[in-house]
Amino acid sequence: MTTARENEILTRVGPGTPMGALMRQYWVPVARSQEVKPAGDPLRVMALGEPLIAFRNSQGRLGVLEHRCAHRNASLFFGHNEEDGMRCIYHGWKFGPDGKCLDMPNVPRHQDAKHKVKLTAYQVTERYGIIWLYMGERAVPPPFPDFELNDLSPDEITVQMIQQEYNWLQGLENDLDTSHFGFLHLGGVDPAELNPGETVYYLANDRAPQFHLEDTPLGLMYGAYRPADEGNTHWRLAQLIVPFWVIPPAAMLADQIMIKGYIPMDDTHTMVITIQRKGVVTPSTTREGKPIPGLGASFAPRNEFRPNTTDWFGRWRLPNCAENDWLIDREAQRNGSVFSGITGLNVQDNAMGGMLGTISDRTREHLTASDVMIVRARRKFLQLVETLAADKSAKLPGVDDPAIYRGHRAGNFVAPAGKPFREAYEEMMQKHANTAVRWVAA
Repeated sequence: MTTARENEILTRVGPGTPMGALMRQYWVPVARSQEVKPAGDPLRVMALGEPLIAFRNSQGRLGVLEHRCAHRNASLFFGHNEEDGMRCIYHGWKFGPDGKCLDMPNVPRHQDAKHKVKLTAYQVTERYGIIWLYMGERAVPPPFPDFELNDLSPDEITVQMIQQEYNWLQGLENDLDTSHFGFLHLGGVDPAELNPGETVYYLANDRAPQFHLEDTPLGLMYGAYRPADEGNTHWRLAQLIVPFWVIPPAAMLADQIMIKGYIPMDDTHTMVITIQRKGVVTPSTTREGKPIPGLGASFAPRNEFRPNTTDWFGRWRLPNCAENDWLIDREAQRNGSVFSGITGLNVQDNAMGGMLGTISDRTREHLTASDVMIVRARRKFLQLVETLAADKSAKLPGVDDPAIYRGHRAGNFVAPAGKPFREAYEEMMQKHANTAVRWVAA
């Protein structure tokens, strides 16, 4: 059982917290590049409990810095974005993208002290159309991870952002809990209605899989396995990549190139950022070619979001939310057409995290053998924060080894029954990713 103290460590991410310190060792994605225009309006960004603003000056240089002016704490969100920096509307102090004070127009020239004043400004980079921050203490940030996505052109990549109004760990654990698919998403589906040989058929036909788990150089990997057609085993593989990434089994391993981050905005809000190869999906139709009831669109109907606002938590919110009970359809639930009564795969997942409260009380849980990945993931995080607390220079997974991000995929595949998991996974990675797998020594 997770104790109250452990739950507190796992879920709190602000400055000075153990989990927050771990996350700050890594590059943190926070916004789409297109949200911040040259000489345009600043964007409020909440990242790891820190209220920041992002802006580009007239030359297009990007800055992400603390939002309060160093003079009298007025918010620079209301500032003038002019030429080389952001000017506070209170007394006119101006700050560049690097946080340095550029002008103190209300101070007599002979008393000017701008060279002594600097706001916290984080080192930034842009990849895949996303703004990333390094929020740690290194003067030189760690190298950017060599995700397999780096092999794809921008036209081959799609980015999805969804805000969740609860703690980061709840969403992440949902993606590591792959056995829920047969109930939450397929609970009202008769396997006889599906196409034998497709992933959804195996998931509906056997809703209580067995599990195999491996430590990896970046975290954990586990496979749920079930009998497939004669002489074969269906594997459904998920990856945890510390500190906040998962690769869920959203498609066939042969095709899927993806990372999915549960990025804490603060302790009770999360930005879910999925970066993946375009056009890769799992077939999800019945034998008659009809959509499986309840799965519907990945988002809400017509893939709509609530209108973005300028407040700290006003971006990328689904309309189906706690305030309207995720638009549950009780009649569909009663007649069995949609087991959960909630339509849309992402909406169903979002509802499960949201109904646990903003921070789940994990002391109430009764975990079983099907929750082995959840148990091991929490243990992994707790071990890492303890390691970092004991030694700030401790070597952490992937921080200084960008190449190690290669050899990590997840998804569905079929292998001969009895073939050892490592051997089956290595063959798939060599065939489809041309990559050798690096295992953790026993």
